[in-house]
Amino acid sequence: MTDQSVSGGGMAERRKAAKTAPRKREQRVEIVGDSARDTRSAARREAILAAALDEFSASGFEATRLDDVAKRAGIAKGTIYLYFRDKETLFQELIREMLTPLVGSIEAMGAADLPLPDIASHIADLFMREVYETRRKDVVRLMISEGRRFPKLAEFYYREVLSRIIAAVRALLNRAAARGEVAPGLVEFPQLIAAPGLMAIIWNGLFERYDPLDVRTMMQTHVELLFGARREP
Repeated sequence: MTDQSVSGGGMAERRKAAKTAPRKREQRVEIVGDSARDTRSAARREAILAAALDEFSASGFEATRLDDVAKRAGIAKGTIYLYFRDKETLFQELIREMLTPLVGSIEAMGAADLPLPDIASHIADLFMREVYETRRKDVVRLMISEGRRFPKLAEFYYREVLSRIIAAVRALLNRAAARGEVAPGLVEFPQLIAAPGLMAIIWNGLFERYDPLDVRTMMQTHVELLFGARREP
């Protein structure tokens, strides 16, 4: 083989590499571009949901206009329809986005084979940290105030949130009743576990300015009354 043939082969490989390199650069640019678009799209969706929660909380479901949501989010009204079909879908996605992770946490606690007073205390702490001290309480308050007038929203909330929580708590109570930790009758009414939390949310919205409620202590007292747990001095 001559030097010329070797040199020619090397030049051919370099020409091939030169043709391939731009395509690789284009692919990298395309991947980076897609990632940036996805990030912007996710941020815009979150901005719409946050604006919707503000508007729904201030005006209620019926009076809230998508124009006002768009204005608060700093976007054109038409942009909302790229993410949500209509106002009802927007409200449903707000429920799913904010409460589904919480439901998953309660389901995991419900599956844990631990003494009921311990799990109940964890659930009370979870409620304080992830609901009462966050905007999630506004979603719950909205359902309390709007659910009766808008049955489809109530049905969606029950299916996506309440039914799953009730099933998890009932499983927990069944195991506790079998161990003699609670009266069997409590299994039929898992709603009693959540009762003080709902009362606290209602109280916060109506009477907090007149008579502040120590919700954390109330929740712990509720656990003690139901399950005989004892707080450390």
